[in-house]
Amino acid sequence: MNEKPILVFQTDFTYKEGAVCSMYGVVKTVDRSLEIFDGTHEIPHFDTWSASYRLYQSMRFWPKGTIFVSVVDPGVGTKRRAAVAKTTDGYYVVTPDNGALTHVLKNIGIEEVREIDETINRLKSTVGTSIFHGRDLFGYCAARLASGIISYEEVGPAYPIQEIVVHEIQEPVLKPGKAEGIFEISDPNFGNLWSNIPVEEFLNNGFAYGDILKVAIYHGNDLIYQEKVPFAKSFGYVKKGEPVVYTNELMKIAMANSMGNFMDTYQVDFGQDWKVKFEK
Repeated sequence: MNEKPILVFQTDFTYKEGAVCSMYGVVKTVDRSLEIFDGTHEIPHFDTWSASYRLYQSMRFWPKGTIFVSVVDPGVGTKRRAAVAKTTDGYYVVTPDNGALTHVLKNIGIEEVREIDETINRLKSTVGTSIFHGRDLFGYCAARLASGIISYEEVGPAYPIQEIVVHEIQEPVLKPGKAEGIFEISDPNFGNLWSNIPVEEFLNNGFAYGDILKVAIYHGNDLIYQEKVPFAKSFGYVKKGEPVVYTNELMKIAMANSMGNFMDTYQVDFGQDWKVKFEK
């Protein structure tokens, strides 16, 4: 049985060329026994917010000790830190420190963070290029850590957790019969939108499955969508193509079109400036 940590990769590279293949080749060159799995390689280009959310979305479902390699790196080759963070519950994240640790820090907790020492933990055969740290730095260092060639302390020097680069995270506002939040991410394959409103707080403020809710969606100050929508446990409680408010797999309030695409149908999106209001 392989007791070495699993490696899980996520990037914005897609599979259109050989970048992902090259990263995995470097890992296998370090240690052919290492297990590699894909999180996603379809993160929107340069979107460090989405990179941060996708780490938070899936991390808890992997065995403790798993090493996540997240490479969404618009500042590649600049002075932004290359980091390996150790979470309070025993996972590792190898990533540029550019906002990608935001949700892990807030929702899980980070025990320690270290800056990768490039003089030791960088692939030597590609010195001279600074534009593919996913292969030459993050993938290589993660493989050395997973294989046991280096300890966590040998990644590089620790730096204060307070210096981790983070995005602002807005908190939802709830009171009896009313809830306000943002759409913080999408389920892009189906066009669903996930809010930052926890279902437990939603239910505790008087909302119940079966309610018909007044829903308003704003982009900045502009009202984009306003309809009455049922709150149901799943998509099949409404007719095909009809909108529904539901509880997603992360126990947050979300919106979808049953067997349709909510985002495309209503031209809405996610982000800090996409606000949603629910009212009984």
